[in-house]
Amino acid sequence: MSIDTLKSRLPDYAKDLRLNLSSLATEAALTEQQSAGAFIASAIAARNPEVIQAITAEFAPKLSAEALEAAKTSAAIMAMTNVYYRFTHLVSAPDYKTLPAKLRMNALAKPGVDKVDFELWSIAVSAVNGCGMCMDSHEKTLRSHGVTAEQIQAAVRIAATVNAVAATIACEAALAGEMKAAA
Repeated sequence: MSIDTLKSRLPDYAKDLRLNLSSLATEAALTEQQSAGAFIASAIAARNPEVIQAITAEFAPKLSAEALEAAKTSAAIMAMTNVYYRFTHLVSAPDYKTLPAKLRMNALAKPGVDKVDFELWSIAVSAVNGCGMCMDSHEKTLRSHGVTAEQIQAAVRIAATVNAVAATIACEAALAGEMKAAA
């Protein structure tokens, strides 16, 4: 399966998503590794098996084995930290903000790729998962490393589009199942 197969599965009402997938696949603001990792990490965060398979088939060949593992690691660790830090940010009791997380996050210190790339993938996943506290933290780290607003925006645009594609594919699959059950 490829990104073209995925685009062909999108209904006409989602033609903007097809166009966005095409343009973002060649996003000039990011390196090939940054873009490919953002696609893969975002697909994993969007939790749609068909999208994960198609995006990984398309973009994994553009990554080293270490970079592919780092993209998957970013999605995995952010799946945990985004829930935890979103909780501490949203709950009204202030004492949770002062308690240590007591969650292992060693991958953040040694992600296996350039820190900037890992942070770009982490902000993309955090955007999909809706953790404002994490997005703010990753954005500050990226900016401190000289990453531009346009580069950060590009990673988040990839995340937004991949997430929308996953939602649309899931919707169409559910509706097709519903129609089969009714027949």
